[in-house]
Amino acid sequence: MTARYVLALDQGTTSSRSILFDVAGTPVAMAQREFTQRFPLPGRVEHDPEEIWSTQSATIAEVLSRAAAGPRDVAAIGITNQRETTVLWERASGRAVAPAIVWQDRRTADRCAALTVAGLEAEVAGITGLTLDPNFSGTQLAWLLDHVPSGRARAALGELAFGTIDSWLVWKLTGGRAHLTDATNASRTLLLDLRSGQWSQRMLDLLDIPAACLPEVVASSLTPELAPQADLGGHRVPITGIAGDQQAALFGQACFTPGMAKNTYGTGCFMLMNTGSEPLASRHRLLSTIAWQRATRSYALEGSVFVAGAVVQWLRDGLGIIARSEDVEALAATVPDTGGVYLVPAFTGLGAPHWDPHARGTLVGITRGTQRGHLARAALEAIAFQSADVLTAMQADAGRPLLELRVDGGATADHLLMQFQADLLGVPVVRPEVTETTALGAAYLAGLGAGFWDSEATVAAQWRVGRRFEPGAGAADATARRADWTRAVERSRGWAL
Repeated sequence: MTARYVLALDQGTTSSRSILFDVAGTPVAMAQREFTQRFPLPGRVEHDPEEIWSTQSATIAEVLSRAAAGPRDVAAIGITNQRETTVLWERASGRAVAPAIVWQDRRTADRCAALTVAGLEAEVAGITGLTLDPNFSGTQLAWLLDHVPSGRARAALGELAFGTIDSWLVWKLTGGRAHLTDATNASRTLLLDLRSGQWSQRMLDLLDIPAACLPEVVASSLTPELAPQADLGGHRVPITGIAGDQQAALFGQACFTPGMAKNTYGTGCFMLMNTGSEPLASRHRLLSTIAWQRATRSYALEGSVFVAGAVVQWLRDGLGIIARSEDVEALAATVPDTGGVYLVPAFTGLGAPHWDPHARGTLVGITRGTQRGHLARAALEAIAFQSADVLTAMQADAGRPLLELRVDGGATADHLLMQFQADLLGVPVVRPEVTETTALGAAYLAGLGAGFWDSEATVAAQWRVGRRFEPGAGAADATARRADWTRAVERSRGWAL
């Protein structure tokens, strides 16, 4: 193979990025563009699908220019994306018919509650592995079909196409020749039968969604012969890898053995544990999901924390107590502890294991002595506390202790947070040398499909430790404080009812 790189498109919640990886799994060039976040009403979060596409396509041109590379230098394209975000577009024009409903959006909370009251939660979990929460695409799509003029009728006629962001990008990259999604993204829609890997007619009936608007479900890693072909400057490049961002990170962290787990610290926190070739039903309100699909299908348990890095953005943009997100660690280090302050950042409800869309942000324990440093430290600790809640549930479901937690995402650069996380969990927290694991996972899936890499063993051999955080002197105190954290969480619940 003469092509030198695999191109990973990393379409996230706040920015679109493109990264070129070489055969050693090293990022050689990166381009990034932020796009607009829209909050039209309390609890609603929207993106402009056309802006997502324009920023993503611009980064492709930028990254090739920075690497002095052309389309013929690219062996394959891998796509990873913010999951669950819902796009509805017109097939004829290729234009979105409404703003994208973002995974953080809460507008379908009442619909989810009604399905729960109707006694359908256990059946839905049994089919999809998911809980009835507005986070997932199914109820978002149903809402769009209710509110777009003649939406449901047009969807039934095949005039409208639904997709998560991966589908939208594939449609745009191929000039509308391919309407598909991979198994990992499909497993986040509330519409997929987790065991068969096909759309569930029962779920389509429950949500009144016409099958004609759905994309084809394909594997996460494809051979070039089966892959859709992207048009890069007049040259066709196969899109041989697709995975939702958290599953891509699990793959990029080389968590190929059941029991291995990773936690991504981004806008939210997402912890996944490989559970092998069979889905594991959670008894502690976690999710079962498809980890990836290659020759066979692998599954994972997942716990989602909706607000992680976003709480630091709130300190910066909402309160103005820091000028840059990276300033939070230095501010938090000005105090030895939080002074008894607990911040529960349930700004858009609580995710796993609570699943309370009506919870709201809560700050408790404030005294006259509370300073900015206490708030900063409480914000960082809240990220770790939420992740610890998820891990406790995950270990109980899996019936096995975690030996280490592999971590990635922007917040892992914060040593204070990582050390507190290790203290709280009581297991080593391990940050890899290459921290772009989400994009790297998409690149690996694409490269394996295209023959750029020959096996998962080769990929695993390229994973290297960057820094290891061992549980330290603060472990005993950190564990004791979880009881107070639990009390604070209880005070946040049900506030918006």
